[in-house]
Amino acid sequence: MPILRASTRHADLGDAFFDRVEPAVFPSHILRHRDQRWAARVGLDGLTDAEWIDHFGRFKPLPGSFETPLALRYHGHQFRSYNPDLGDGRGFLFAQAHDLVDGRLLDFGTKGSGQTPWSRGADGRLTLKGGVREVLATSLLEAAGVETSKSFSLIETGEALRRGDEPSPTRSAVLVRLSHSHIRIGSFQRQAYLGDAGALLRLMDHSIRNYMPDVWRDDVEDRAAAFFAEVCARVAKMGAQWMAAGFVHGVLNTDNINITGESFDYGPWRFLPTYQPDFTAAYFDHSGLYAFGRQPETLVWNLARLGGCLLPLAETLKPRLEAALASFADAFHAAFRAAVLRRLGLGSQGPTRDAALVLAFHDALLESQVPYEQAFFDWRGGALRRPTDAYAGFDAFRAALDGYLPEGLVDHPYFARGKPCTLLIEEVEAIWAPIAEADDWSLFAEKLRDIAQMAEAYGNTPA
Repeated sequence: MPILRASTRHADLGDAFFDRVEPAVFPSHILRHRDQRWAARVGLDGLTDAEWIDHFGRFKPLPGSFETPLALRYHGHQFRSYNPDLGDGRGFLFAQAHDLVDGRLLDFGTKGSGQTPWSRGADGRLTLKGGVREVLATSLLEAAGVETSKSFSLIETGEALRRGDEPSPTRSAVLVRLSHSHIRIGSFQRQAYLGDAGALLRLMDHSIRNYMPDVWRDDVEDRAAAFFAEVCARVAKMGAQWMAAGFVHGVLNTDNINITGESFDYGPWRFLPTYQPDFTAAYFDHSGLYAFGRQPETLVWNLARLGGCLLPLAETLKPRLEAALASFADAFHAAFRAAVLRRLGLGSQGPTRDAALVLAFHDALLESQVPYEQAFFDWRGGALRRPTDAYAGFDAFRAALDGYLPEGLVDHPYFARGKPCTLLIEEVEAIWAPIAEADDWSLFAEKLRDIAQMAEAYGNTPA
């Protein structure tokens, strides 16, 4: 059996970057989900359910990693208002380990694991419904080819929680997510706010050494410029993947964007029913700041905040940071074209033709308002598999398809069915209802099986 390669790298930053905390003690532990595929990637697939609960419900330390969990310190812009009182308020960094396939450093981060110094009076808990929603979101995003955290474990914890935005009391849970870093834009904002240039440099160098060693430069200015350019490229790719998947994150605050360009921290997320640029996920986003079509510009705004944090590192750095930020648009559009083609199962015909094809497709989606995911499904491989009058307005797209050839799996059994796997809000509610009413998890399990088939069909199943 593969052996866990545990790590304590984050502790190298020093106590100024986190608080050592104790996990909550829960009245019960019922294992509701364990990601066995990713457990194999880190050498934990051999754990019994009892051992799993010990580590990911009671937080018995993983051998070789932290003896005490770390609640991370950060700041952030929330709906573009700066908040210096943030930090891990209901979670912590429990452990770190290396991916046994590609060697990447991975974090085991929690949600709902109890109060910390940053809880600000909240109970530090997670609703079971919130945990179920995150498992579903991350599973479908991974299946669609989005760089995302993995919902590694979900354990129901037996507490009755009071919440203002759902029927209360409601059931509780603790989630463990597996992510490639929990270092956020907000982590840098905190050090800039404190005016600690030495800590800023230490955080940047730690990030480069552990997450992007190829961008290391001996000169500090060169290093900062290369680091920022890399973060911009990664975040651009993540945003492009969201847009191709029809995903709306909902709360794109700077503390929810990490430096490795991996989507995480799912709250009021949604998937598009049809192509609607002004579609919002959060009921409290009254201005549409984080609407689907505004996600790219929001990511640029957030990255500009990171760039501002790096300015104290070198006097002449500003023009180079501005150039890197300006490169976001090209990186985003290139990644978006690639993501759309991959979802359509088509090989590239070059940037100019690909851009025209993608534009024609989305113009037709906007005009026709056919279901977003259904359109990708029906046109997989470049040939309409389900003729219908709904696609009467796709003539420009049909013409743009000339010369394009299928690439990737096109004849997988998944594409022979009538409908794609989707996760619209009404489907989420339908999955949750029997859990809430009768502790019936059958629809949840069925949906995860459906998502697994989709992941296989798109070639997005972990090795």
